[in-house]
Amino acid sequence: MNKIEANAFVLFGGTGDLTKRKLIPAIYNLYIDNLLPENFFVASVGRREKTEDEYKKELEDAIKKYSRNSFEQKKWDKVSSRIYYYKLDFAVEDGYRDFDSYLKSLESIHETQGNRLFYLAVGPEHFATIVENLHKNSMTKQSTGKKSVIIEKPFGKDLESAIRLNEEITKVFDEENIFRIDHYLGKEMLQNIMVIRFANAVFEPIWNSSHIDHVQITSSEQMGVGDRAGYYEKAGALKDMVQNHLLQFLSLIAMEPPKKISTESIRDAKVKVLKDLQIYSNEQVYENVVRGQYGADNEANIKAYRDEDRTDDNSETETFVALKLNVDNKRWKGVPFYIRTGKRLKYKGVQAVIEFKPNYPSNYNEYSGNIEPNQLIIRIQPQEGVNFRFNAKKPGEGNDILPVNMDFCQNCEIGYNSQEAYERLLLDAMKGDKTLFTRWDEVMYSWKFVDAISNAWRKEKPDFPNYNPHSFGPDAANHLMERDKREWVNEL
Repeated sequence: MNKIEANAFVLFGGTGDLTKRKLIPAIYNLYIDNLLPENFFVASVGRREKTEDEYKKELEDAIKKYSRNSFEQKKWDKVSSRIYYYKLDFAVEDGYRDFDSYLKSLESIHETQGNRLFYLAVGPEHFATIVENLHKNSMTKQSTGKKSVIIEKPFGKDLESAIRLNEEITKVFDEENIFRIDHYLGKEMLQNIMVIRFANAVFEPIWNSSHIDHVQITSSEQMGVGDRAGYYEKAGALKDMVQNHLLQFLSLIAMEPPKKISTESIRDAKVKVLKDLQIYSNEQVYENVVRGQYGADNEANIKAYRDEDRTDDNSETETFVALKLNVDNKRWKGVPFYIRTGKRLKYKGVQAVIEFKPNYPSNYNEYSGNIEPNQLIIRIQPQEGVNFRFNAKKPGEGNDILPVNMDFCQNCEIGYNSQEAYERLLLDAMKGDKTLFTRWDEVMYSWKFVDAISNAWRKEKPDFPNYNPHSFGPDAANHLMERDKREWVNEL
């Protein structure tokens, strides 16, 4: 197990929503769980004029609202004594010189040995600028302590921009010191997928095209874009969800057994899946990918996407995507993967469904007429757990067969308080453990797949809006499955 090192946690975007909703609550919860190193402090960097007391009061309010652990004043006082606020314009190079001096004074007080973990919780347009200015002001020298950087998604807006950004970042930081964060990978049940597969003899021998009919991955939200509309207009569901979160989810399900349980072996296995994704032609995109945008529901007082603040009146940004894709290798030959994600849908939830082929004797089908395929359902959120559906005899006279469930719910127990994704990821970054962070080649291959879809969409005007709020998305998403004589599992 990697040791948790002394660290200065330098947080760019200190006044932002991510910091208040996720990052500072994660720090607070790690302290509650006695997981923070003794030599540790947070230097929050923002462009707004604030006193430190004003800033800490805002964070205190955020802890009370967003922390999974209840607020305790004495413990918050301990945490907040290690939090500092510094006003800095990210784009002004000269300001970093004074900031470096300020950091050094705090490092002396907290004895963090020059180790700095820079977290870029800012818009992607600031990533390269901040890294370049840190470098120009000699704030990233490895000779004076370990320097690492955590970069939020999106890493680029397409393959070309991602390559440019990677070139800028790697001029300053080696790959081993770059943590590209995907908070989905910090979710407890996503981490559990490998254990479910590889630690159970009942699953791994049949985890292939001989036994699996298809795989479904669903990530649905009931809410609209809210205050993220400015970002969402540039990204859309394809780049916001599919390019990173859902392709990462898919890679964990579809990966080959890693050669050993190590960071690089696991990441090598995931990359192999992304590399094997079939890249679609324009015609294949039109046939296998559905996009949608939610309309209005006047009775429920729900705006159409095009009427949200900071969206274009004729926006062609998709708030829903459903697609059928293929992993072109021996294990998955002929097994389709279906992915869907969207906003303003009927349920909130994330899950994967592995549906097995009906490999039972044909006389059983005639015997009961009621045999359904076995399904393994891995639920990521809000419920965390696994459900296995199999067939059994109906109690009583006769020989009817009916589906039954074996259900494991990880977060249903009274008193269970699952660690948040950002807590796990921040802790791993402090340890230098990169297993749950994306490597550059993972980013590259996922962009190659997504760019083919984006390029095809630019040549065809969508008919938006095309689905109602609190539905399961556009009708075309159901047709995508129905034409293959399959259907979505909607029990989220």
